[in-house]
Amino acid sequence: MSDLTILADQTTEMLKAPYQARHFIDGTYVDSADGRTSERVSPSHGVVVSQAALGSAVETEAAIKSARAAFDDGRWSRLPAKDRAAVLNKVADLIEQNVERLAVIETLESGKPISQARGECGGAADLWRYAASLARTAHGDSHNTLGADILGVVVKEPIGVVSVITPWNFPFWILSQKLPFALAAGCTCVVKPSEVTPSTTAMLGDLLQEAGLPAGVCNIVLGYGDPVGSLMTTHADVDMVTFTGSTAVGKMITKSAGDSLKKVALELGGKNPQVIFPDADLENAADAVTFGVYFNVGQCCNSSSRIIVHEDIADAFVERVVALSRKVVFGNPLHADTQVGAIVTPDHQAKIDGYVKEAVAAGAEVCLGGHHMSVAGLGSQFYEPTVIRGVTPDMAIVREEVFGPVLTVLTFRSLDEAIALANDSTYGLSAGVWSENVHTCLEFCRRAEAGTVWTNTWMDGFPELSFGGMKQSGQGREIGKYGYEEFLEVKSLVMRIGRTRAPWVKMA
Repeated sequence: MSDLTILADQTTEMLKAPYQARHFIDGTYVDSADGRTSERVSPSHGVVVSQAALGSAVETEAAIKSARAAFDDGRWSRLPAKDRAAVLNKVADLIEQNVERLAVIETLESGKPISQARGECGGAADLWRYAASLARTAHGDSHNTLGADILGVVVKEPIGVVSVITPWNFPFWILSQKLPFALAAGCTCVVKPSEVTPSTTAMLGDLLQEAGLPAGVCNIVLGYGDPVGSLMTTHADVDMVTFTGSTAVGKMITKSAGDSLKKVALELGGKNPQVIFPDADLENAADAVTFGVYFNVGQCCNSSSRIIVHEDIADAFVERVVALSRKVVFGNPLHADTQVGAIVTPDHQAKIDGYVKEAVAAGAEVCLGGHHMSVAGLGSQFYEPTVIRGVTPDMAIVREEVFGPVLTVLTFRSLDEAIALANDSTYGLSAGVWSENVHTCLEFCRRAEAGTVWTNTWMDGFPELSFGGMKQSGQGREIGKYGYEEFLEVKSLVMRIGRTRAPWVKMA
């Protein structure tokens, strides 16, 4: 059966009857106690594609109770690491076997192109496999130099119950940056996906069961941040919160979790610069800039939404980016050749347009786009590829996260000025530099205030390399060894050998 036939069959099924997403608590799918649900209308096709249970405090409490019991009785936390790894590897196999089903519903709910959804869902399997490898290779330290009668051992233990809260823009991928690493460490989890794109997370429950994950180890509650997310971040039985989303919500979570001193890991917003020097491979740089701003319709924390170009090449480089932008295929997300799909909601589209109009009113020049666009048969929940020059560093469109297919252009004369402009942001998620001079690249990398810095590329990522931000782009790290260790507590064991301890109380 061809990919096109599979896609047609899957899409027909999804559009004929909305997918029913339910809570997954203690190994069982359940509806909300009050029967409440929410519907997701596809941003690209304008039809209801999923109906999800809306959780309340009842379901959230039940999920946390289940995760707490599963952690405390050791059914997962005290399981040999090779057994945990075997389950995670099985989940990876099952993800690959269900890529098409996952990708179709993610495309319909999010508006992203089917090719991108396939890449994310299929690629997530590698994150699960890498997490499985970390489960088997984690170790502590021993100290045999503390004296003849003392042996010190440092061990690493799972932190406990983890609340996992994920966003709408990469629902399955970002879940896979968190959940398998927490499970590899021996933690138990309560997961809440965005109410906008809940279905692939709900589908994961089937795969976890089939892989043999014990009941209660991973629980999924669907619904809104209030009440589900807020209870997940404040509950006394939760030991850690890992969240990806906006900086504003991240700050709220930090405050609410602070009352019980929970550990909090945050991957938040970004206003990511790419700096282009005159000696760069300009053709490659322009293509990477175009990819960086339109990937996922710019609805990406790693979007390269601002470029900083040397004055000597600025005009020619912008012309090149505009020319490439005109060739990017915006359209029906279910078409294989589509590169950019729909905006997630009408409200978000209006927000994007508001940033553009405000910049134009302040004197910025629109080189391309700047308006809503319509796709034949699918309506107008799309936005044109947009390039804006004549901006200043104080404009909102330069400083704030637009989260859309909008690129702003600043210029510089010297390396110091370029670095200053790159760092002139409350964010610090990622940055990029383009130059054939290794010394220029290295100095930029060392001075850029960002958790990831790319040189002569953009958005290449690997499970081995941790990801996270500086400043208001977050705290803690995801994936890689450092992301795995976020879910571990460190404990020191001090053991005296023989009866060598000197008494403290002086006997008469």
